[in-house]
Amino acid sequence: MASQPRLVLHSVPFSHPVLAVSTALDRLGYEYETVELVTGQQAEEVEKVYGEGRRTVPGLLVDDEPVHGTATIFARLDALNPDAGLYPAAVAEQIREIEPGLAEDIQMSARVLVFGAMDFRPESMGTFAGIEQLDPGGVDFAIKSMRAAWRYLGITAERAHATLQELPGQLDAVDALLDAGAIGGDQPTAADFQLGSSLHLLVQIGDVRPLVEERPAARLLSLFEPGKGSVSAGAFPPGWVPAPRS
Repeated sequence: MASQPRLVLHSVPFSHPVLAVSTALDRLGYEYETVELVTGQQAEEVEKVYGEGRRTVPGLLVDDEPVHGTATIFARLDALNPDAGLYPAAVAEQIREIEPGLAEDIQMSARVLVFGAMDFRPESMGTFAGIEQLDPGGVDFAIKSMRAAWRYLGITAERAHATLQELPGQLDAVDALLDAGAIGGDQPTAADFQLGSSLHLLVQIGDVRPLVEERPAARLLSLFEPGKGSVSAGAFPPGWVPAPRS
């Protein structure tokens, strides 16, 4: 792309919000540098770059201007290139309502459920890095990592169960947006990338995949390369996972 600002994307491995931003940058033809931070140690580094209280990814430097958070980054990309179609005039207001609501809700659901499932199947953690089988030391590390993730995110068994029960309603809302033409067009919007990246993580959980893949919402997965992760079905206890929509 001619005459673009210098872009630096701060990320951690396997982050679905980062995936939303990086996929949009790639699709829009931007050149950018990725700085991958160490999971669990990123908070202080992010705060140094993006300001007090900002401790999560994604963050994007635009010619050294710090832009933090998924929705804020998409708004900045829209300002850089208003013709990119991230906020088409006909649905721009609706997309901006989706971002702090449905998009953040599904983003958190994906986060809770992937770490929830991996707590029951710690050996699956390696698959997200393309490692088919962890050795015993790797499984020990995965167990410690899941315990830390549960503490950091405030995950409990009750919360994981409740999140599973809420997910079909969230997917209904995505289907309704597709049906109304607010998302899913030939030119992806900011909401397509944000919602789709969360669905991309959800389908890497074997118990959850059937809830997504037979729905219209699954169309958003086409924006992304298939994920490497695979948490085998049966991770969650019997009766926790709602039946797929008939």
